[in-house]
Amino acid sequence: MPRTPRIAIIGGGIGGLAAALALERRGAEVIVHEQSGALSEIGAGLNLTPNAVKALRTLGLEQDVQAIAAETDFLNIRSWKSGRYISRTKRGDFRQKFGAPNLSVHRADLLEVLGAALRTTQLRFGARCVGVEGGARSATARFADGSTIEADVVVGADGIHSAVRESLFGMDKPRFTGCICWRGMVPVEAVPADIDTKNGAMWMGPHGHVVHYPVRRGELLNIVAHIDSDAWTEESWTRQCDVAEVMTTYAAWNPALTKLYPCSERWYKWALYDRDPLEQWNVGRATLLGDSAHAMLPYLGTGAGMALEDACVLAAEIARGGDDLGAALLNYERARVPRTKAAVLGARARAKENHLASPWARLKRDLTFKLRERFGGEDNTAFKVGWLYDYDVGRELQ
Repeated sequence: MPRTPRIAIIGGGIGGLAAALALERRGAEVIVHEQSGALSEIGAGLNLTPNAVKALRTLGLEQDVQAIAAETDFLNIRSWKSGRYISRTKRGDFRQKFGAPNLSVHRADLLEVLGAALRTTQLRFGARCVGVEGGARSATARFADGSTIEADVVVGADGIHSAVRESLFGMDKPRFTGCICWRGMVPVEAVPADIDTKNGAMWMGPHGHVVHYPVRRGELLNIVAHIDSDAWTEESWTRQCDVAEVMTTYAAWNPALTKLYPCSERWYKWALYDRDPLEQWNVGRATLLGDSAHAMLPYLGTGAGMALEDACVLAAEIARGGDDLGAALLNYERARVPRTKAAVLGARARAKENHLASPWARLKRDLTFKLRERFGGEDNTAFKVGWLYDYDVGRELQ
């Protein structure tokens, strides 16, 4: 009879906790090592596309997440200047089309749901990983305090700046995309009356776009503004800035949108970097998961969904693998690399189409969106992402 596998997860974010939950429910002994002093997430919104919700269903958390989420009937794409509706994707029928709704959540709320579901997983805080070595029969992680841990498998779920990825595959050089972002959060009662807080919105203009959508049961409106610029190159999500920067940048945009910006008490900015997807995730008994393996631009709204799917597949393959965990990790890699690569490259392509500078190019794009809305059949989403939403990781693992 195969012995209980001991799994060390580096990183206590959404992907790491989802993997811990999936693994403990399949009988593994799991230890999560998190460099911060407690489970914490930045105060930002997160989109959960139907495939992500189906992964949460596989983890047994769909109802818990729905209780803290917002569900919108439409994604309204609007013109940056006039405010006219370019396209309206009806999200209300996603349950019928794709088998699950589209939800939006506060990152901290989702992390809390994942953490509360853990039963046997050990959590070690203040553990900053500085290196991992993958051997043929085990893997070892080293930490900044000089401690080490040996496990049957070490999983790097330590995000976009992954120390595990760098340790296994060397330092990669991220490419600055030429885009910077600002984010804010507003209580819905403080939102101007001419802003729709019940649905998702995307304002598309030359060299930029702005999205806003409700989170936390519709109590808050999350705002993310993107613009092509090389004026800022820091990747941090926690750098505060003055709202005047945002107001100046979007001064010529629709007044209904720009009136929204001063309503947020705090604004943060960061620069977007792109990384090529890895073709290999494993070295011996060490592997990667989530952003450490496939950090992607936010333009398909599916970064968290890919990490949740990774977690389900990894746990299933380890459970199936018995004592041959090396083969299990190879099966995990083969199952996940093609889909996550398609998501990374799809988000990269969207980045270009979202920020078209030419008025004629934007007109052609907008007409395409309108035609998809009317004649797109089952996949009448503006960005043709039915292939992404239709995937059901639970069904695939049966």
